[in-house]
Amino acid sequence: NYLKYFERAREHMLGTAELRRLLVEDGIGFVVYKAELAYKKGARFGDTIVIETRVDKESPYRAVFHQRAKRGDELLVDGKVELVCVGADEKLVPLPESAVRAMSVHPT
Repeated sequence: NYLKYFERAREHMLGTAELRRLLVEDGIGFVVYKAELAYKKGARFGDTIVIETRVDKESPYRAVFHQRAKRGDELLVDGKVELVCVGADEKLVPLPESAVRAMSVHPT
């Protein structure tokens, strides 16, 4: 399931020590708001799949992860996953610029 691969790549990016520290200090988290996938080709058992991830800040509360699953140079899936930033009470909070910078420095 490509959504699981994309989620693992985002978790890897969000799990970097620098970003984790920023998120804990600010007491925020991310929730998936919307996901779009454009399927191109299937992966086969034993394939090595690489997930490319780039993040943009779309609004004060939302980050968009542009993700691609590739087998070598071959594009398998093109995706866009929008996350919103929430506080401990699960209400929207502004996405800290420091978090956006940290995610941009650690692409997957």
